[in-house]
Amino acid sequence: MAQVELGGRLVDDQSRCAHYAGPLDVVALRFACCPPYWGCHLCHAECADHPAVVWPADDRQAHAVVCGVCRHTLSVEDYVVADGCPHCAAPFNPGCRLHHHLYFA
Repeated sequence: MAQVELGGRLVDDQSRCAHYAGPLDVVALRFACCPPYWGCHLCHAECADHPAVVWPADDRQAHAVVCGVCRHTLSVEDYVVADGCPHCAAPFNPGCRLHHHLYFA
């Protein structure tokens, strides 16, 4: 597994957190403001010392997502169309699409 910095109120080693800990909640996301990949937006709000900054619409190549299963990183562009990890095939929670606006402009 690749080494990435994870942040938040994590409950396991696959990036599930106190807020989202279902079987498909294996994605951690980075905001444009800081390096850790966070378990979720609520983890950033509770644990970071600054407000979250979303990725600008013109920065879709930024690797802002990590699969908690294999630690493969994905670009914003690749993640927003993915149903799962292109590296290990771990399925992602389809409900996360409802929160894309919290991370990506």
